Amino acid sequence: MTALKFTKMEGIGNDYVYIDATQTDVRLSPEQIQKLSDRNFGIGSDGVIFIRNSKQGDFMMDMYNSDGSSSEMCGNGIRCVAKYIYDHGLTNSKNPKIETGAGILEVDLKIGAGNKVDLVSVDMGKPILIPSKIPVLWKNEETIIDQALEIAGKSLNFTAVSMGNPHCVIFVDDSDQFPVREIGPLIENHSFFPKRVNVEFVTVRGKDHLYQRTWERGAGETLACGTGACAVMVAGNLTERSGKDVKIDLRGGTLRIQWQESGHVLMTGPAREIFSGEVEI
Repeated sequence: MTALKFTKMEGIGNDYVYIDATQTDVRLSPEQIQKLSDRNFGIGSDGVIFIRNSKQGDFMMDMYNSDGSSSEMCGNGIRCVAKYIYDHGLTNSKNPKIETGAGILEVDLKIGAGNKVDLVSVDMGKPILIPSKIPVLWKNEETIIDQALEIAGKSLNFTAVSMGNPHCVIFVDDSDQFPVREIGPLIENHSFFPKRVNVEFVTVRGKDHLYQRTWERGAGETLACGTGACAVMVAGNLTERSGKDVKIDLRGGTLRIQWQESGHVLMTGPAREIFSGEVEI
């Protein structure tokens, strides 16, 4: 067995095990990732994120869900990667470019007490609304806005958005009372979504205030999802439920999401280091 150094971090409750692979090319099997993520027999997390060197950006975020499957992007994860590389002296840039499965993203670091990163803004790029590129198996290539989805005897309207990873956004009267853990996995694995899908159940609290619960592809219900919050704001605006500068409450905290004139979505929120250690793997 090998001792593996790690750092546990969280962005509004979306927690991952972070591994600095910039000096040593660390690779883990899906089974090892599942073991680390296990909340009873491992460190406990929503997955594992490797911080790697990049030929295209300053660093690369290599992300895996708690079931061991790879994922293109994590909004809360990239904020934590940005905090890690600055706080641990891997960069002194306050605007590093990070390579992800969704492309190169630029972050803006807000420095707080002790010269540590407090808040991070991320240019998440433009939302993808073309069904085949999300991807969604749909009857045509028209934007999917408030379209009916029949699931478990319920008729739910959904809006499909990709923020580098696929999202199915559903507005409901009361997200806290909605059977997320029953309906979430059924939609995640629905035949409409060939790469599975993240599902957001959203309640409108005002034109500039939304509340979401998220069923994450490959991880189950999580306390937060940054790309999901971006997709929620886009869906809220497209369905005329919200504006383009919105506070979104999640079970783990709050994000500010802005749909800018450029068409890019800007996400701002906190990142926090919890603890570091070594684990036998």
